[in-house]
Amino acid sequence: MNDLFTWTALGTIAGASAATLLAANVIGGLIGPSGDKARKWIAIGVALVLSYLTAAFADEAGGEKWIIAFFNALVIFSAALGINQFPPGNRQPTQASPTQVAAGREPRILRSWV
Repeated sequence: MNDLFTWTALGTIAGASAATLLAANVIGGLIGPSGDKARKWIAIGVALVLSYLTAAFADEAGGEKWIIAFFNALVIFSAALGINQFPPGNRQPTQASPTQVAAGREPRILRSWV
């Protein structure tokens, strides 16, 4: 294995989403604590750039490739950031809410048994 990322791999959904996640986390980490809020915007920017670069090198497609590239960028962004985790029912709370039960005080049946 000579290369971790290749141009061919970046043209796939798996490669592009991995590169998007990696770039967003590294750039956000370099920015510091204020970079946490910017990570989603960094990720959408990287996804758009990768998608439009892939479309630019696609010679067999017509003019519609630019429209498709936008939607491909959304797919890359969704795969990289786990868009299925965005609905409130699926995501872990980041701050304790007044209605949230304190950890360790929930009934025994709801806590881990291991």
